[in-house]
Amino acid sequence: MKPSANHFLRQTQSLVMSPQQMQSIQLLQMNHFELSQFIAQEVEQNPLLEFQDDDEAGGDCCETEDGEYAHQPDAGGDDGYDNRAEAPSSDWYDNGGSASTSRLNDELDANYTDVFPDDAAPQRLDAPELVSQWKSMPGSGEGADYDIDDFGAGQVSLRDHLAQQIPFALPDMADRLIAQNFVDQLNDCGYLQADIVEAGERLGTSLAQAERVLATLQSLDPPGVFARSLAECLAIQLRQKDRYDPAMQALVENLELLARRDFATLKRLCGVDEEDLLDMLGEIRQLNPKPGSDFEAAVSEAIIPDVVVRASSDGGWLVELNPDTLPRPLVNKSYSSLVKKNDEARAFLAGYQEKVSWLMRSLDQRAKTIMKVASEIVRQQAAFLLHGVDHLRPLNQKTVAEAIEMVESTVSRVTSNKYMLTPRGHFELKYFFTVPIKAVAGAESHSAEAVRHKIRELTLQESPEAILSDDDIVDMLKKGGVDLARRTVAKYRQEMNIASSVQRRREKRALAKVAGF
Repeated sequence: MKPSANHFLRQTQSLVMSPQQMQSIQLLQMNHFELSQFIAQEVEQNPLLEFQDDDEAGGDCCETEDGEYAHQPDAGGDDGYDNRAEAPSSDWYDNGGSASTSRLNDELDANYTDVFPDDAAPQRLDAPELVSQWKSMPGSGEGADYDIDDFGAGQVSLRDHLAQQIPFALPDMADRLIAQNFVDQLNDCGYLQADIVEAGERLGTSLAQAERVLATLQSLDPPGVFARSLAECLAIQLRQKDRYDPAMQALVENLELLARRDFATLKRLCGVDEEDLLDMLGEIRQLNPKPGSDFEAAVSEAIIPDVVVRASSDGGWLVELNPDTLPRPLVNKSYSSLVKKNDEARAFLAGYQEKVSWLMRSLDQRAKTIMKVASEIVRQQAAFLLHGVDHLRPLNQKTVAEAIEMVESTVSRVTSNKYMLTPRGHFELKYFFTVPIKAVAGAESHSAEAVRHKIRELTLQESPEAILSDDDIVDMLKKGGVDLARRTVAKYRQEMNIASSVQRRREKRALAKVAGF
């Protein structure tokens, strides 16, 4: 059969997304850090974009008096969204110039925003002599700003702390080189992550010399540093306290039995009675299992909330977007005015202008969508904000999507890696979505997170003589209106790392005796 070409008429339906629509979806699910990196990349690639200065921003990109990006949900309403947040002003990405200056820029094809910057700049009222001394310090340029934090003492790292002790403990230069190699292989907890044999072969030294250097390093401060395991870390600290006797050695070598709370086997292995074992456990609790934890290796980054919720004067809740998380890209009008009369430049900038317009619309839509979702979450979980986690309602993304007339996937993207600052604390938006737990006698269902909180509270309030089993917890929850199966209680208990009733009884009795002594 010879191949031949034929024509067919076929009708199909397909969902085609443009690159701009895909970009809007990606912007919606980005967190603050990812969005900042994306905007920085766009500003670098697009000549029409620039960053807005903090002085130009003026801190009014989220003015609550004007209602921009702020919403006060009605506790009794059904819409859960204020019309003021529906159409926020586009001034949040404008250059903040006056109307007259903007008109002059457009009509005269020039930029008169800041003609006399030196004369118009406000004068700073500071102590002249002290400021001049600080600004005249080495490394500071003429007119450079100063920061009082630059004069504070910095935090000493673990490696710097050890570097100050090594020259006194190891006078020999060869030993110091071996010690420096061991210091470089410490983790943040102060444990040595190196094999002594491999380290000796790599450095061209004998195993005996490497072990001697390591033994000297293990005597440095903080106690327990340069240990290769938890047992060795505890043993080092006990030796420095002169408490590493045979009974304590047997206890340290069987930490897995201590983790399982198998006190009967520990008494037999250590050869001590119950009172001596309790004393030994008290000494173990006073040791530091992570000697390097006091020397922070890296600065912890604070989570910046995307949404801020605070109580309003009328008893409701005011929902605002955090202005620190709103990007502030601007159109470089000075550059645009210079090339306005050049046809080649205008053709070159046509594509960039379209990207700028779409980016501004995407950022504006992203802000409004976050406001809609956050406002509906606050309306649904108003009881939680007032009374705590016991009143957290069961909620799913479909309920929020139907309330704000959006698809469920959009709500999922909005709540990913975004946080809300409330009077109750700092929470991820996904925290407010929990599965429902059936209630007794057809009452209103309970949130799974609220049930977990009740189980945690019941186990914390129990006494050593009256430890609650899983069946007891089921009965107490049922009295409180929660219908939960025993296996579900055991599942929640294990997820919260709560031991069984037998282990809790052993531990609480041991703690009670230690406290008695």
